[in-house]
Amino acid sequence: MHTPRRRLLSALAGTALAVAGLSLPAVPSSLSTASPAAAHGSSFRPVIFVHGFSGGAAQFQTQAKRLASNGYPEEIIEAQEYDSPSIGTILPQVWASLDARIARLLAASRADKVDMLGHSLGTFVMQGYLNSSPERAARVAHYVNLDGASAAAPPGGVPTLAIWGEGNPARAIVGATNVYFPDQSHTQTVSSPESFTQFYTFFNGRAPRTTTVLPQPFGRALVSGRAVLFPSNVGVTDANLEVYRISSLTGRRLSHRPDHVFALSGDGSFGPFRVLSSARYEFAIVRAGAAVHHLYYQPFVRTDTFVRLLTSRPGEGLGGLVEPGPNHTSLVINRQKEWWGDQGDAGDALWINGLNILNAATAPRTKRVIGIFAFDAHVDGVTDVSAPLPAFFSQPFISGVDVFIPAAPAHFGLVSIVSRSRAGQGIDVVNVPNWPSDTHRISVNVNDS
Repeated sequence: MHTPRRRLLSALAGTALAVAGLSLPAVPSSLSTASPAAAHGSSFRPVIFVHGFSGGAAQFQTQAKRLASNGYPEEIIEAQEYDSPSIGTILPQVWASLDARIARLLAASRADKVDMLGHSLGTFVMQGYLNSSPERAARVAHYVNLDGASAAAPPGGVPTLAIWGEGNPARAIVGATNVYFPDQSHTQTVSSPESFTQFYTFFNGRAPRTTTVLPQPFGRALVSGRAVLFPSNVGVTDANLEVYRISSLTGRRLSHRPDHVFALSGDGSFGPFRVLSSARYEFAIVRAGAAVHHLYYQPFVRTDTFVRLLTSRPGEGLGGLVEPGPNHTSLVINRQKEWWGDQGDAGDALWINGLNILNAATAPRTKRVIGIFAFDAHVDGVTDVSAPLPAFFSQPFISGVDVFIPAAPAHFGLVSIVSRSRAGQGIDVVNVPNWPSDTHRISVNVNDS
């Protein structure tokens, strides 16, 4: 990435990340705008999430499953994705796409209006959309502004709930219900159970029955999503996607033959296909003459339509900066909740083969890291986590660490990945094969709980 491009991305990210305030959270009191049908639980309005800079539908993945756990049909929960680095030139097209999405959902659901949420840069998109015409605002029952832009009035006059995370306590939307979570970070305000309780109550006039992602009845779920280029959200069109059931302990394939194969084209969509909710799965993006990209997830306990396989073309993007070799494994580890490496016992830990790679240098709270590249920088067999890798750390929400992760011939070994979430919210273990990085790429997605 050239320096001017990097500066442009940083400037846009800075605009998108002006953050929030300090006061006690409270369930919104102004709930009279919920539809009578929704308030009595007989029907729900469609829900549309609009992500922020370098984001995508996956940031709303857990919340979509919480909505479904409370009775929402999965087919009325969607996300509007766009090329966020190019928003300055494509905004009219994004708004037009929102028009079409809303019209389609209203026709399919027979609802009177939709409910919408925007996060970070997505609040800029949404506020502009709602203010652009009375006709657009009239189709939106409720708007949730997640840790983004302030405003002098509710956008378009639509009833608004504004949720703010850590940061400037002066931010607010005048005339809206403003709720503050000073101990939650920027992306965490999207994915947290506390935010879910707030916006569900705002939409429906009553609190949710649960904030837990409930297992799919009979243990069988459906999975679908898109393979996309990061951060543009452009679909992958030049590859096949192979899906394998894998060992829950080692991450190794249980069969040499994939359970499912999809030819990726158009917007990169795949599925739906059935999974066992107790099992783990590997997604392999296979391109002719290129390294195979393996993406690993924790079990899909519930139907998931927001799976996003983030990748890049060979040699492009941040993936092109990873130094490959036959003797070491490279990883990208993602979580839709920031890792805090400088908060002691109040922070997080992320162990790779027993080494905690989070510290005050690699993942300070102020950096808001949700994606970490880990590989053998300089291909010298030496690990050094005393400082982050500058080319990665300079990007919004991303860090990089120099970790030598030995690879084994024919991936006979494994990489142990253990994530401990702050505030005693649990430990996640995701073991994967130690594929050599000259012919394989690995991404690991950790739950945001």
